[in-house]
Amino acid sequence: MLKRILYHHIWEDLSKDKSMIFLAGPRQSGKTTFARMLAKDFSSSVYFNWDLITNKSLLIQKPTFFEEVHRKDNTPPLVIYDEIHKYRKWKNYLKGIYDQFSNQYQFLVLGSGRLNVFQKGGDSLAGRYFLLTLWPFTLAELAGKRRSFNDFFKDPLMLDDDDPALLKIWENLSRLSGFPEPYLSGRETVHRRWSKNYGQQLIREDIRNMTSLKNMDDVEILFSLLPSKVGSPLSLSNLAQDLQVSFNSVRDWLKVFESFFIAFRISPWSNKISRAIKKEKKLYLFDVVNIPSDSAKFENRIALELLRAVSNWNDLGLGNFDLHYLRNKEGEEVDFLIANNHVPQILVEAKLSETGVSKSLLKFQSHLNIPALQLVNRPNIARKISNQKQQILIVTASRWLATLP
Repeated sequence: MLKRILYHHIWEDLSKDKSMIFLAGPRQSGKTTFARMLAKDFSSSVYFNWDLITNKSLLIQKPTFFEEVHRKDNTPPLVIYDEIHKYRKWKNYLKGIYDQFSNQYQFLVLGSGRLNVFQKGGDSLAGRYFLLTLWPFTLAELAGKRRSFNDFFKDPLMLDDDDPALLKIWENLSRLSGFPEPYLSGRETVHRRWSKNYGQQLIREDIRNMTSLKNMDDVEILFSLLPSKVGSPLSLSNLAQDLQVSFNSVRDWLKVFESFFIAFRISPWSNKISRAIKKEKKLYLFDVVNIPSDSAKFENRIALELLRAVSNWNDLGLGNFDLHYLRNKEGEEVDFLIANNHVPQILVEAKLSETGVSKSLLKFQSHLNIPALQLVNRPNIARKISNQKQQILIVTASRWLATLP
């Protein structure tokens, strides 16, 4: 198993300043394995899983069960809570535990959903934890060529030497997804079996058990439609008509999919853009393998790499980063815009094979006056063109994405 060094460094940074860390992320992205790796850094640790009936009974009978852990020295033990958010009173429980024991223990809370979303309602945990999101494998994590955050933003168009190994990793992520089990197996048959079980578990177990959603057959139909919707502005009204359900139902179901890391959406950027689209978001998936369109699949893979980077930067407190896209009413579009504190930083366009510069990219760069890239899914591409005072880098996607901090 890979050691997830990228996330280990983030953990070290966050845990220095807060004794409770929420580790969120998609189901089967490796959270439990990662937590057990972290436990090896502690002289004493205890693992609790709400899904185990013996653990569940233990917590109810003795809420401070971790006090009985055998300490090998005077350093704080690590207490790992897995799936504790399934406990109806979990917010109040963790609040009390933190307030009483934060100086004596380090707490790591795991969940297969957005724990900061589940926090809403009841006693607030605000100010008592830092959030660390563990994503499936991305090229930047696996390649080991990431630039430092400061160096990257000094010149986001800078390139390292080309490495043929990057294309192999990039291809494996396309065939197998970034989820550890299918990726590490190296076999597409494993992904097919894994993907079928993964979708069923998410819809029929996690979502059914932890939400108040009804009409689960319609929810499953919506789930099956998502791969064909990737990369285009998503009309909830059209989806509602196709499914013959209400607009509000589709809206709520998509929010649940996002909460459980099935999908994510990015909103349009409209500031200083004439006749910009303002409402319809674009949808992407965490498991890209079954996306039918090659161009949409390529765009989705870039979206995952950018999302991972933006999420990590936010977790580390390096800024307030967001991922957007640009589109106007004339249909001119750039696939991605990275903003920090609502200030545009970088434009990124995805082109499956086209190496001629996108006219939309030229236009929107002239409006925003920021660095821009056109990423292509072809090897041995790397050239810069000038656009007034700025430059556009046209480059093989894997070569640039591997350098994302």
